[in-house]
Amino acid sequence: MSVLVYTENWDGKFKKLSYELVSYAKAVAGMTGGSVSALSIGNVDQDELSSLGAYGASNVLNVANVPEGLDNQLYSQVIAAAMEKSGAKVLVLAHNNSGKALAPRLSVKLKAGLVSGVTAVPESVDPLVVNKKVFSGKAYGKVKVLSESAILTLAQSSYEIDEAGGSASVEAFDPGVDVNSAKTNIKDVQKQSGKLLLTDADVVISGGRGMKAGENWGPIEELAEVLEGATACSRPVSDEGWRPHGEHTGQTGKIIAPNLYMAFGISGAIQHLAGVSSSKCIVAVNTDKDAPIFESADYGIVGDALKVLPELISEIKAAKAL
Repeated sequence: MSVLVYTENWDGKFKKLSYELVSYAKAVAGMTGGSVSALSIGNVDQDELSSLGAYGASNVLNVANVPEGLDNQLYSQVIAAAMEKSGAKVLVLAHNNSGKALAPRLSVKLKAGLVSGVTAVPESVDPLVVNKKVFSGKAYGKVKVLSESAILTLAQSSYEIDEAGGSASVEAFDPGVDVNSAKTNIKDVQKQSGKLLLTDADVVISGGRGMKAGENWGPIEELAEVLEGATACSRPVSDEGWRPHGEHTGQTGKIIAPNLYMAFGISGAIQHLAGVSSSKCIVAVNTDKDAPIFESADYGIVGDALKVLPELISEIKAAKAL
């Protein structure tokens, strides 16, 4: 069973997410002895494209003449054409904004069963049975795909990157679509620079209403700097204007899955936990010993975040100095 994986690039470079997707696709293809083809859309250097071979892609289909900016209709046509070209029966996408936008359209276009937010390789391939989180991460469900083709969106940081070495062959691919049919017109692009993106961070330090005011965020930022992480917040904090809306994590904000998530003064409403429950390790600090966040936390401290933070920062700095 061959697999096609759509690998996004950022300014012509692949990130951890792309390597995770290719590694996952390799594991799925390996269950039946199939191969992995990667699809790249946009201007990416030859060496960057061939590097996907180190993670399991045998070949890369490169479409360089498509306008920048995700246009769902145009991109779905390109991906569908790549599915036909590669002969793949399974399409793997990221469970991010792009994947969530493309997957339903492609499911209809390809008449393929869709399973979103998968967290592990399939239990079986005939029929295809995969696991995913349900009820905002409170439980797991097994989904059986009965269609001939399947589309899987992989939850971020749910599969370990497998770098075995090697390189992939690169082929310039013409999907035969009208690139001028794009309905999206990008008039301005503003990019954040000099700061670690929240969705890319391995460590995230987050604060809630327990921080009491926006001017109290200094220790949150300092701890993030010490641990080389990113800062985040709960929705009430961004609604109050204490922090930018771009830092809001939760069901209606950013969905993240860092290796370490530290929550200071966050009660842990289900909407917030839905956005961070995939974190590998959760540390919570709250004055309320019955706060819901402690049910999901691996480690918890009952205490005032404003008092705990300075001591924690001091101890971490001392430990790093050893």
